[in-house]
Amino acid sequence: MEAILSRRSIREYTSETIPDDTMNQLLKAAMSAPSAGNEQPWHFIVIEKQDTLNQIADLHPDAEMLRDAPAAILVCGDIELEEYDGYWVQDCSAATQNILITAETKDLGSVWVGIHPDKDRENGIRDLFDLPENIIPFSIVSLGRPAEKKPPVDRYDESRVHYNCW
Repeated sequence: MEAILSRRSIREYTSETIPDDTMNQLLKAAMSAPSAGNEQPWHFIVIEKQDTLNQIADLHPDAEMLRDAPAAILVCGDIELEEYDGYWVQDCSAATQNILITAETKDLGSVWVGIHPDKDRENGIRDLFDLPENIIPFSIVSLGRPAEKKPPVDRYDESRVHYNCW
């Protein structure tokens, strides 16, 4: 609960690299996400080359933080692996959220950078990574040791909670 409540989008990072075992734990968390029919229609690309991170920032107007990030994970949906049409979006959302929460527990800063459903962003990332047609780039999670500190924010809004009916 602490990781969920204290997690914030961090866009400034130190130059410290992310150890392989930490990256593997982030990926294991992503693949532990629930998915419709347990189809797990996802693939992940770990990006650690600064040139590639800069190219993403050139393509995506909300990805400037990648210029300073030591790593990122590209979350992709595989429409050939989905049995229930369209649910890959929810499945990849759950995987992305698991990465964000796990990053918080590892003292990493992170940001969810959306790609899907923006076709221009999808096509730019598809071309950059030479993705097959059945693979849809969904999100990028920017990762690094935080160079900024943000306090937790209480976003609980009781007016948005309804019991048994509207």
